[in-house]
Amino acid sequence: MNGDKIAKQFAELPEPTRKFLTDLTVEDAKALEAGMPLVRALIGFAKVSKWIIITILGILGGVVLFGESVMKIAAWFKPPPT
Repeated sequence: MNGDKIAKQFAELPEPTRKFLTDLTVEDAKALEAGMPLVRALIGFAKVSKWIIITILGILGGVVLFGESVMKIAAWFKPPPT
């Protein structure tokens, strides 16, 4: 029963995918299986890196805006030019 389900799933794959899978050797399959944790780690690192960069840019923008506001408030307390 399980073999029929797998055969049906294999038959539903696109033709290029089926050709790729049938051309794999045992060593190729082991290499792909060994490489999958690396791919998952790279994808996870990319997501984290994206949010770190967005956070840094947000903090930088906030510091600039805060500095401008402090300069404006400090200008209120300066005596007017004579």
